Amino acid sequence: MNYCCTPLFEAVIDDSAAAEMAPVLAALADPVRLRIVSILAGSPGGAACGCDLETPLGLSQPTVSHHLRILREAGLVEGTREGRWVHYRVVPERLSEIREALAPRSAIPV
Repeated sequence: MNYCCTPLFEAVIDDSAAAEMAPVLAALADPVRLRIVSILAGSPGGAACGCDLETPLGLSQPTVSHHLRILREAGLVEGTREGRWVHYRVVPERLSEIREALAPRSAIPV
């Protein structure tokens, strides 16, 4: 078959990749969690203590911990314990996977 342009369905994410990516996007769909990822990504050294997130978010420690747990389970952030504190950072590979899944196939360099 001869097409005048790229067939529409060639660049569509497949069922398996969509099922894998949906929980990750659901984790980011919450405004608080999206802000947490943004704060962590913009923090000096790319990491911040969980306790440092309470004030900018205007939330209590248990609520911040709840949101961080969801982000950890989605593989978007990871924590490193330092004494009593846990420092979190964004997992850049996971963000790259999201970008790749959402980018049109023709826009991805070959």
